[in-house]
Amino acid sequence: MNLKDYVQEFYGNDGEWFKKETDDYSHSNRIRKIFDIQEYLEGKHKISNKPSEMWGGKEIEPRKIVLQYAKQILNFQVSYLISKPITLSGSESVVDKFKKVYKKGKFNRQDYKIVDYITKYGHCFEYVYVEDGVIKSKIIKPENSYPLFDDENNMIGFIEYYTSYGVSYWNIYDEKAVARYTDKGGNGVYLIGEYRNISGLPIHFHNQSEVDDNFGRSDLEDIVSILDAMEDTLSKLVDSFHKFHTPIPVISGQQLTNGGLSKDIAGAGLNLDDNSSFTLVTSKLDWKTFETIYKTLMQSLLDVSGTPSVSMNQGTPANLAEVSIKMLYSIADMRAAQNEIFLREGLSERFDKIRTILEYMNVKFDEDDFDTLDVVFAYARPMNESDIISNLKTLSEMGGISLESMLERNPYVIDIKQEVERMKKEKGDGNVRVEV
Repeated sequence: MNLKDYVQEFYGNDGEWFKKETDDYSHSNRIRKIFDIQEYLEGKHKISNKPSEMWGGKEIEPRKIVLQYAKQILNFQVSYLISKPITLSGSESVVDKFKKVYKKGKFNRQDYKIVDYITKYGHCFEYVYVEDGVIKSKIIKPENSYPLFDDENNMIGFIEYYTSYGVSYWNIYDEKAVARYTDKGGNGVYLIGEYRNISGLPIHFHNQSEVDDNFGRSDLEDIVSILDAMEDTLSKLVDSFHKFHTPIPVISGQQLTNGGLSKDIAGAGLNLDDNSSFTLVTSKLDWKTFETIYKTLMQSLLDVSGTPSVSMNQGTPANLAEVSIKMLYSIADMRAAQNEIFLREGLSERFDKIRTILEYMNVKFDEDDFDTLDVVFAYARPMNESDIISNLKTLSEMGGISLESMLERNPYVIDIKQEVERMKKEKGDGNVRVEV
């Protein structure tokens, strides 16, 4: 089934079929969840809807403490995987051309956005196109994305729908063209442009969902209930402090001072009869129980989200060896490795589309050389640089590592090829021989 068959079967070739498609419940329900996530990340949490209470005959607004741990945790997961740009590897002839495409099209910046959207919403779409001879990437926001699938879960079409200043726009993608519609002017929906599509349908980046093979699942869903419990516990503690822990003056025996006890007791004195006493009575705060509950919730939050405790100021390690650091960040490594798998699938499709576009520009690749193209991720794990350099020095003295491999693992070197060229110039005799 292709897009034309889909429109014929479900909409009878209705000229405004895309309006009905974007109004379909399956899409609306998914988009609503995305907006809910956005509102949560903006600070609109469940605790904000807590109703007012009656205390002492008066209506009191309870504490509504909002903890923005979710944003911090999600940003950590994104930065841990992609804050350091991915490195292209493979045949030199292929890598050099793709590096130029990446640099001109700012693809590394787009990679960060993709991981950010996948982490927060479970999926996003990327459209690769050419503008003024430069291959570029457009990230389509999840809330504007309406993919169309056949009965075998193959994407056969795509609708990008959004509203700007009260005007609606629909960009309809198929394998060969992109059609653009709008309702601007209030005279119905009409076509405003149709363009050739040489890169095919947008690339679908998504993580894994147990109930839907076509869309991923937000990482926020795993931790939101824990955060709600933390906010509720902390807010109730603060409320209880103000309600139950304000001292109550208690006088036993005969009071010699005339009248009742002044509310402005600070700086005043009391005259009491013999054997009388004056005390300030407060209820005891069970802070130990609160500490236990809150620490348990915090640890559960870190465990479920795969966040190392040291990254959230829950520990103060110092002078750790490389092995110890890897152990502390092992859970973050596993989480990043899962996201890496999902990202690689989309990047592989991106490479194919870039190759197709380059062929239109008369840039050809040998099939075997192109198959070597791959990506290398550098996790943002803290490193004990002294241990790394010491190990590299030992291997070099033993003759157990090449210069290229040593430069790849050097924490102070970013561009290996450029570093080799600089070494050649410094030596002046051209004896440095490394293929990178």
